[in-house]
Amino acid sequence: MQTMEFPAELPEGAVVTEVRGHVLVIGINRPSKRNGFTPTMFRELAEAYTRLDDDPALRVGVLCAAGAHFTAGLDLPACAPLMREGKKAIPEGLVEPHDMGLAGYRRRTKPMVVAVQGITFTVGIELMLGADIVVAAEGCRFSQLEVKRCIMPTGGATLRMAERAGLGNAMLHLLTGDEFDSAEAYRLNFVQKVVPAGEQFAAALAIAQTIADNAPAAVVATRLNTLKAVEQGPLAAVAEFIETQRVLANSEDAAEGVRSFVERRPAQFTGR
Repeated sequence: MQTMEFPAELPEGAVVTEVRGHVLVIGINRPSKRNGFTPTMFRELAEAYTRLDDDPALRVGVLCAAGAHFTAGLDLPACAPLMREGKKAIPEGLVEPHDMGLAGYRRRTKPMVVAVQGITFTVGIELMLGADIVVAAEGCRFSQLEVKRCIMPTGGATLRMAERAGLGNAMLHLLTGDEFDSAEAYRLNFVQKVVPAGEQFAAALAIAQTIADNAPAAVVATRLNTLKAVEQGPLAAVAEFIETQRVLANSEDAAEGVRSFVERRPAQFTGR
């Protein structure tokens, strides 16, 4: 099946999950409101991300959304009371989906691939920038428009837009709140692939399944080391090379990797 099966929509919206082999598909389900995020949806999204990290049978996540749009952003009437009180919708101790390293929250260790379509505003951009790989449908409409609502992006846009696209490009979109399309998002390194509309989920799932076929411990180690290089600098990442390689090389999956090389066959990794 090339799309996710979404249940009937709930008034407050929901985040639903579906397991496909070693892949956890996570779906944003409030299409009648363009998948506008409520506090309930934020909590359920964090719970889904936490499930991905905690279940050893799951190796990769795919985030997608029901309907014609990924998300129009926050449901402001629902979220504004929490913002005024300085509170978070996500309980502490869970994996925080924006993956910024906030105190009290866990950081995701396993890869996340995102499929976006249609309107992808504010928190939608921040969720995809906080993931690892993004597949966008042609015709997407992106906007980081918080300045038009007298709020600030606090889900990572102020950190990652400049990191990906340079300071000037980040300021152009952060300070104007303008709309830009899939081609511009690709040029700015916000998305990694642009595909015909309707094909984004299948493309994202195919990438996730390819990743899931690889050795889980090596995938996680490679992901975390790459992030460390970006966040803490190359020397911090290099300092982990020898010990990380030692641990990986002594695993059952490393032995299977050698056997598969000698026997000229695809490796069958178990995560041990």
